[in-house]
Amino acid sequence: MSGWLLILALLTLGGVLATLGDRLGSRVGKARLSLFNLRPRNTAVLITVLTGSLISAVSLGLMLAVSQRLRTGLFELDSLEQKLRDSRDAVQRSDAALKRSLSAQRDAQQAVGRAERGRQQARRQLVAVEQQAGRLRRELQPLQNQQQQLLRQRDRLNSDIRARDQDIRRTEAELARVKGQIASGQAELKDLETKLIALRRGDVVISSGQPLATAKVSVKQPGQARAAIDALLRQANQSAFQRVLPGEPVNRPILLVPREDIAKLEALIQKGGNWVVSILSAANVLRGEQQVLGFPDLRPNKQVIRQGEVMATTRLEGNEISPEQVRNRLNLLLAASFAKAQRQGSLVDGVQFDVASFNQLGRELSERPAGQAVSLEAVAVREAETPDPVVLEIRRLDGGPTPPSPPKRPS
Repeated sequence: MSGWLLILALLTLGGVLATLGDRLGSRVGKARLSLFNLRPRNTAVLITVLTGSLISAVSLGLMLAVSQRLRTGLFELDSLEQKLRDSRDAVQRSDAALKRSLSAQRDAQQAVGRAERGRQQARRQLVAVEQQAGRLRRELQPLQNQQQQLLRQRDRLNSDIRARDQDIRRTEAELARVKGQIASGQAELKDLETKLIALRRGDVVISSGQPLATAKVSVKQPGQARAAIDALLRQANQSAFQRVLPGEPVNRPILLVPREDIAKLEALIQKGGNWVVSILSAANVLRGEQQVLGFPDLRPNKQVIRQGEVMATTRLEGNEISPEQVRNRLNLLLAASFAKAQRQGSLVDGVQFDVASFNQLGRELSERPAGQAVSLEAVAVREAETPDPVVLEIRRLDGGPTPPSPPKRPS
């Protein structure tokens, strides 16, 4: 409404000013006034022009004074247009940014949707994994128990293996020892066969290494050692004389022992202790020879056999019932007992047993029922030290009667 009033005011003001300018020009023309040395007519024209300019100026001033928009449009139009263009560019950029933001938002929403679906799927997978883990834990528990059992079994087996290895090593050592004993026994057997041949011819009366005299020696004073050695040498000389020259009186020494060996023997005995001293033959001696070479053997006196110790065992099979077979088996038992006594350090030439009981047992074994097997063992009747005789008793292990043990006498 104010715009129409402004137009109406401008039209009115323009008419008023035009009327005033016309009258002013008419009066100036009539008065023939001159301004700036102009002709009156030109002066009137100038007045008219000025009046028109004033009308325009007043109209414009009034419009500018009344209308803020007119002032803004007149003076700030270029800047406003520039701002408008800038604003449009900014709007376009904002639209583009908005579009990008909307696109990014859609992408983000899609990503959020995918993430949500992935999270839900992960939750489902987590639940499934937890269920599987629980199932695996339940399945793993017996496996762990089984593993512990297997580990204990492994340790037990390792212990058994080590024990078996030790048994194998002991067995191998025992086997080596037995092989050595067998080799030594074979050598002894060969030597015995050689000696047996000579003995059958009646030539050899003293074999190499055979003891001529043996005695226990325990000295408490230095002078006793020499006396004990002299007594042992006399005993050995007498034994050698009677074997080599039977029937002749013992009237001279035929036993020769190196003085150095006697001196060493005396020095060792004087140190004290319990000893067993033997005079051994250095070589095979034939009947009728005039000299016997010997050497001393010294070893500590100790207990070599315990009372009740089983010296050897054997088994008489059911088909071994003839007296000869029984006697051979019993002789083999005695020979094995004697060999063990020697291995344990005994110096005796043989074992002792009761001959009557031995013969009675032989008769009982040969008269037993056919097919009945019998186990036998030779047991030491009493303890024996290194030079002591080994007294044995033969026992049946099948519960059969064992002959009583009468007083023992040498075999």
